[in-house]
Amino acid sequence: MKTVIDCKKFGPWAIITGASSGIGEGFARQLAHDGFNLILVARRKEKLEKIGVEMSTKHNIMFKVISADLSNENATEDIITQTEGLEVGLLISNAGTGKAAKFFDKSEDELKNLIQLNAISHLSLAHYFGKKMAVRRRGGILLTGAMGAINGVPYMANEAGTKGYIEGLGKSLHTELKEFGIHVTVLVTTPTETPVFYKLGFTLKNSPVSPISVVQCVEESLFALAKNKATVLPGLKFRIMNALTPASVSREMSGKIMKKNNNII
Repeated sequence: MKTVIDCKKFGPWAIITGASSGIGEGFARQLAHDGFNLILVARRKEKLEKIGVEMSTKHNIMFKVISADLSNENATEDIITQTEGLEVGLLISNAGTGKAAKFFDKSEDELKNLIQLNAISHLSLAHYFGKKMAVRRRGGILLTGAMGAINGVPYMANEAGTKGYIEGLGKSLHTELKEFGIHVTVLVTTPTETPVFYKLGFTLKNSPVSPISVVQCVEESLFALAKNKATVLPGLKFRIMNALTPASVSREMSGKIMKKNNNII
């Protein structure tokens, strides 16, 4: 594993939400290797403890575990309280989820809870930790969006809306926060081999294009953040696909794939 991002510039502490698996866990492993102390946030405390102990032993870093459900609006206040006194120079706001289904098959409360998790929690954390970074005149914020969100994803309409918000927020802050020495990058997540990939009905056989690895996603994302790029869309094949496919075609294709892979009638 190679060093990807400078701990002296963006450290000493990095907070990662959604750190118990998938891309979030991948960020934790890479940042520990690069010398960052870790604040690991997710619902599954035991899994976070296991990752933290492993990374602490392997890389001689410190870690803190915060068990929090970011679909609860009080969770960010708890995170703020538990990180008081720690110099957080890097925020990886990665928590989120999604489920393919017809819009009317989801309750209004379910839709609103997802907005809290996928959008408002990112806003709250970026606002709080960003202000701290602005005082120090340095830091980094990476917000996790999703490929196709801006164009819309049928059968994941609310999810697409939340990720579209993240992309608009991050691109705007990328320019606005430059004067404070803060790097802001939106990870426009491409199909990546994580538990979420399979949760959405995909397999290595039915996916139109093979997913990239978590390691590739994390490395390309952190390289982009270090260079202060507004967005990063990992995987050359997905960048080409995104550039060449009209929005209307992408939307129709996504709808057909989601409907078929998730047996939506």
